[in-house]
Amino acid sequence: MSAVAVEFVVRETSLALSEELRSHTAAAHTAAEDSSFVAELMGGSLDAAALVSLLDQSLVIYRALETALALHVNHPQLGAFIDPKLARVRALEADMAYHHGENWEAKLADGSIAIMPATVAYAEALATLGVESIEFLLAHHYVRYMGDLSGGLIISRMVQRHYGIADEGLNFYTFDAIAKPKPYKDAYRELLDTSDFSRSQKDAILNFAAESFELNRAVFVDLAAARAENSAA
Repeated sequence: MSAVAVEFVVRETSLALSEELRSHTAAAHTAAEDSSFVAELMGGSLDAAALVSLLDQSLVIYRALETALALHVNHPQLGAFIDPKLARVRALEADMAYHHGENWEAKLADGSIAIMPATVAYAEALATLGVESIEFLLAHHYVRYMGDLSGGLIISRMVQRHYGIADEGLNFYTFDAIAKPKPYKDAYRELLDTSDFSRSQKDAILNFAAESFELNRAVFVDLAAARAENSAA
């Protein structure tokens, strides 16, 4: 191995985990954000129903994620990351009641609320791998919650402007228990960087995080396909 290659390897492996996560997931993150469904939704060319469909998928995903996380609250490595302030299920349930009515659970159960195949696959992955792999769960915890904290307020403002959705229907994007997202995210990154993960664990977290964006992108693809199919019908 050349001296240049050795220097590259040393530099890469000496990065803090939070920095590795940012660089390792950059391409997958961009691909997910550039999906046609997200671009059109944020650009204002869809409608309120598209945002509601996204919230529907989010409920299924977060129920699976938070159920899996609840199994590991006392884990010596993962437990410190599991914070009730981040939990999204109750907020999403409030959004479901606002958009679908108080009988939304029945509508979800009987298929009246459409859940995409990719959403089901994502939830199943969380329910299975989430039991056995804390690296898998931490990767999804990082991608989802830090993404929510980073973009939630922006998304909320944009969909309100484009589609006139009231605050009462956008609880998912509001973190009432976290007054200042930036200090919280900084502390989260510090926890990532100071936790005693082995190199093999870090590599697994990096790979699972990139895969998480792909699972998200698959949901967006399904949502776009469902809208196209409904428009053609």
